[in-house]
Amino acid sequence: MEYTKTPTFRKFLNPNFEVHPEGDYWEKFKPLKAKTALLIIDVQKHDQDLAVELRNAGNSYLEDRLKGTVIPNAKRLLSFFRDQQMVVTFATIGNQREDGRDRSPTEARPGRGNTLLKIGSTDQEVVDDLKPRDGEIVVCKTTDSAVNGTQYGHILRWMGIEHVVVCGLFTDQCVSSTVRDLSDWGYTVFLVEDATSAINADLQVWETRILNQIYCKVVSTEEVLQDLADQ
Repeated sequence: MEYTKTPTFRKFLNPNFEVHPEGDYWEKFKPLKAKTALLIIDVQKHDQDLAVELRNAGNSYLEDRLKGTVIPNAKRLLSFFRDQQMVVTFATIGNQREDGRDRSPTEARPGRGNTLLKIGSTDQEVVDDLKPRDGEIVVCKTTDSAVNGTQYGHILRWMGIEHVVVCGLFTDQCVSSTVRDLSDWGYTVFLVEDATSAINADLQVWETRILNQIYCKVVSTEEVLQDLADQ
């Protein structure tokens, strides 16, 4: 398991660093195995249905990426973390009330943002390929950010976690909000580009570039697995 090509974070250079590059800071920065948690964000059955809706409307990007990239790579990460007895965590969208009155305004607005996923319903479940196991942390949120909307940030701190490997949906929404909050809380984030997705390629690329080198280090599945395996 070797990667010899250009590091992923250099493929998604943040425009803010074109004039003032950060040198080799991110080149050298690696996740510490004993202090790293995996976070899988919002890869729920509801999103598989959404991917089909988008495909039927002429946009197959999300369905193709879920099936061919996001779920397979998240599954590789999940298997590694479990095999190594590392910390595994999930964040999911989920409201407690049937009518969704407990949702944040962002989740309750009409249109795409109107997400009504009762905790325990089939649509609210994590997809079968990534189903959480007993003892793995699962937080339910009605906000974009898993940190702002739950005790997730505190839980990581109580567990002695310093680095978070993040994958899931959607790169420009819940993933972005969570990455930014984790960074502001003092966690170092490794965003796995080939285990995340937006609803189209433009959003995926640009949000990845915006987050990179400021709020996180953008990595590939192969890179982060290699960095952890080397320890």
